[in-house]
Amino acid sequence: MSTQSRLLGYRKKLAMLLAIVFIFLLWQIAAWSLPDFLMPGVLPVLGRLWQEAQTPEFRTALWGSLTRLGGGYAAAMLFGIGFGLVGAVLFFFREVLKSAIIILQSIPSIAWVPLFLILMGFGNLPIMVVVALAAFFPAALSVMNATESVQQVHVSAARVMGATRWDMLKRVYLPAVMPELITGAQLAFGNAWRALISAEMLIGFGKGLGRTLAYAGETADMVGVMTNILAIAILAALIDQFILENLKHRVLRYQYV
Repeated sequence: MSTQSRLLGYRKKLAMLLAIVFIFLLWQIAAWSLPDFLMPGVLPVLGRLWQEAQTPEFRTALWGSLTRLGGGYAAAMLFGIGFGLVGAVLFFFREVLKSAIIILQSIPSIAWVPLFLILMGFGNLPIMVVVALAAFFPAALSVMNATESVQQVHVSAARVMGATRWDMLKRVYLPAVMPELITGAQLAFGNAWRALISAEMLIGFGKGLGRTLAYAGETADMVGVMTNILAIAILAALIDQFILENLKHRVLRYQYV
């Protein structure tokens, strides 16, 4: 009996292609059902996106969003992995941190924007902090939950061999939590991306895809609205598939042989 639990190769690409076709089909059906000024069709939006992608304004907005995303996401992963691993050897700290995360993650990331604007002023910093906060929770929780499932026999063996706490983190816990860590990184990216776009739309500062989307909505430019939504979706999918998925395959290559 086959034990394969995931699609590989061309079948996975085919599944992705069918999902895209299905989304476009639903979109086009909605466009046929509604007036053009409410829901533009797929082809006009694709044409607008192609034109926009060649303008300096679009590249500036894209670079602004990616810069904020990179700074906030990197900080979230650094602190999330670090705190999660520390919780593996400091049990009381783990319970305190987990309880705090459970309480704080129920607050929408966008709700922090007014507070950070007052504390930090207008600029990239409050947006990056919102992004980091959104991505920190799944990253830290995935690592902490994974450390709880590390087999005790491995921990005991390392202690008998004289391993220090640093050795335990580096040689026992980190390799054991790697699969959950990669999954947590993907979940954290989704949170970070949504928080970024929402914060850019709300703050209205500088250049970014979120700000461009908000401006299109303010001017009732529905083609522009759908163009920016499509650009946001495409960019997120590219980052997930070509960066995070490739990273998963490299780190967990033993699962894909």
